[in-house]
Amino acid sequence: MTSLIRKNASGHAGDGDANLLINEVVGVRGGIGETARVGRAAVYDSFLRGLLPARDGVALLAVGGLGRRQCAPYGDLDLVLLHAGVPGTDELAASVWYPIWDAGLRLDHSVRTVSEALSVAQDDVKVALGLLDARLVAGDRALADALIRTAADHWRRTALRHLPGLRQVTDARWQAHGELAFLLEGDLKEAAGGLRDVGLLRAISAAGITDALRPAVRAAHLRLLDTRDALHQQVGRRVDRLVAQERDGVAALLGLEDGDALLRRVAGDARTVSHALDDAFRAADRLRSGRSRGGNGPVRRPVARDVVEHDGELVLARTAIGARPDPSLSLRIAAAAATTRLPIARATCEWLAAYCPPLPAPWPAEARAALTTLLGAGPGLVPAWETCDRYGLVDGWLPEWTRLRSLPQHNPVHRYTLDRHLVQTAHEASRHTREVERPDLLLLGALLHDIGKGLPGDHSTVGVPLAEAVATRIGLPAAEAELIGTLVRLHLLLPDVATRRDLADPVTIASVAEAVGDTGTLDLLHALVRADAAATGPAAWSDWKGRLVAELVARVRTALDTGALPEPPAPDPALLAGPLPVVHLAEDRVAVAAADRRGLLATVAGCLALHRLEVISADASAVDGRALVECRVQPRYGLPPDPVPLRADLRRAVAGDVSVTQRLRGRALAGRGGGAAPRVVWHREAATDAVLLELRAADAAGLLYRVACALDEAGALVRAARISTLGGDVVDAFYLVGGWPDDDTRARLEAAVLAAV
Repeated sequence: MTSLIRKNASGHAGDGDANLLINEVVGVRGGIGETARVGRAAVYDSFLRGLLPARDGVALLAVGGLGRRQCAPYGDLDLVLLHAGVPGTDELAASVWYPIWDAGLRLDHSVRTVSEALSVAQDDVKVALGLLDARLVAGDRALADALIRTAADHWRRTALRHLPGLRQVTDARWQAHGELAFLLEGDLKEAAGGLRDVGLLRAISAAGITDALRPAVRAAHLRLLDTRDALHQQVGRRVDRLVAQERDGVAALLGLEDGDALLRRVAGDARTVSHALDDAFRAADRLRSGRSRGGNGPVRRPVARDVVEHDGELVLARTAIGARPDPSLSLRIAAAAATTRLPIARATCEWLAAYCPPLPAPWPAEARAALTTLLGAGPGLVPAWETCDRYGLVDGWLPEWTRLRSLPQHNPVHRYTLDRHLVQTAHEASRHTREVERPDLLLLGALLHDIGKGLPGDHSTVGVPLAEAVATRIGLPAAEAELIGTLVRLHLLLPDVATRRDLADPVTIASVAEAVGDTGTLDLLHALVRADAAATGPAAWSDWKGRLVAELVARVRTALDTGALPEPPAPDPALLAGPLPVVHLAEDRVAVAAADRRGLLATVAGCLALHRLEVISADASAVDGRALVECRVQPRYGLPPDPVPLRADLRRAVAGDVSVTQRLRGRALAGRGGGAAPRVVWHREAATDAVLLELRAADAAGLLYRVACALDEAGALVRAARISTLGGDVVDAFYLVGGWPDDDTRARLEAAVLAAV
């Protein structure tokens, strides 16, 4: 490697000098901030100049981060070897690229003439954008200037034509990576609002379309670069995704209090970038449409009182600006933006932030109606709300929003920060407004259901007075404000009961009916829980959970309508006939009948674990001398097992085949999970004829089998089990027949369960 340097850089670097440069290059990976990034660029420049001989017709150009002198600690080097058709360029390129690779640097490279580079840029917009950052590192300055100048001129002339296609590529990237401002583990480069989008802003500014790089955007960009530098330094390699386990370390390197402070800062910066890019794309659209109209001016049309569409954006009517503004004006223009799905002009947002007076308490009916329209607008809600939030308008509506903004949610099932989750829940709730008597209360309850998060205590309880205070301030009567508080307090009731309690037990139905009180509230809660789950993420909901919740709602509705508790379902008649054992398999159901009840649940659970089936719920009973176990199941890894060996193993296992049992124990022990210390909670009044033992532990393959074995060996008879998985944790509820009044007996059973976990 050093011989290549010595041969091709005569007069620049000998063996010793080259090795010193390589050591210096590898050693510049520390440091955070603009000074460190520029320093890294200077070292790379010095290293690269030592690789290129001084000759006419050849130039080495840096693009990307090195071209901008914004080198990340473990970033790539993007280089173009430009030549004027001189001979020997392949050998020259090899003498430059190989020392870079040998120095341990990642390299993206190309070898082109000026005409070749411009031709590629004409066909590939990414190349065109890259050339906007091109900078001469070594070689023929006139040759480099010719390409840089011509590429910039070409981009200014063709940018409007390229931007629609670039917008489509950008939308696809956003769809794949999500929005950095609202993600708990976002990609600092590729997600919406990340560093890649700053590059687009730079390109739009270079085209002269609009001033996209305002001071706030430049400041946000520098902070995002600092965050990426700290992430590289923390991990020790190139990585752009800010994963949970690295947040605290990155925050410490940046001098921030903790990982949450880091996330909130990143969220604010990403919002600044996203909003600027939306404005820039709209400016390009307006310029393009203006050219297509020729000499005709933009069309103005009224869309709501005091709101006019002007050139694809919403602005205030002249009469609204001239008079003293109505306090509800910002809400009304937000509602108009959400329903028409048109953006609010930046100047209009700035004017509203400066001159719109605060809302009185209680709100006037007009403001309340506008809020309901905004929350119920469906897909238009999120962008309209986000725009208003960027200019501080939401804080004027809801002072509580300052605390909620960009607040991380560390439960792994959540994909969004708290503020976005609340707005997303309202959006999802708009799909269910025709199912309830009071759609306005559903929408407001959806917006406020998690308002207690971030405060000490159970957020469902802490949030009740906060939500009721908001409802009162916006002008709801006392009874309706109390109902909003009820929705906040009970918004987890239905999914918790449906997945953790025996729905056939009259005590379960009676307790929910008593808590809910009436069918109107039941319908609101049912709609809210579906909206909440959809806004949380795919791990928060499934078909089986939906069926369980719907079954619970139907049973509670019967109890509320008639005052009578529904009868528990009868066992499958097919299990009560024919020779034993009986095994029935369906898509999501496994039912077994055997002669001996003792240990049957553990045996069935273990066999299902062996075939990678997760048990969602299990019922055990004895009818006419037969032991019955009926389980609802789902594949652990998405693919259902082969039913033939599953049926054979179940038959052999319930008949006492020792070889199957040994396989079960080996597989279960191999699948033990980690996590926090497990915990057992007893519920004495939660069932008609049983005591409820609730296990909270880390999820693991074969967990139900091990716990069921422990219960069986301790002499406990399980009549039902409910399995609830939340991310990497489970809450498993076991209905143990009998009263279990003795403290010592319960303690021994609890110890046996924890030992099995």
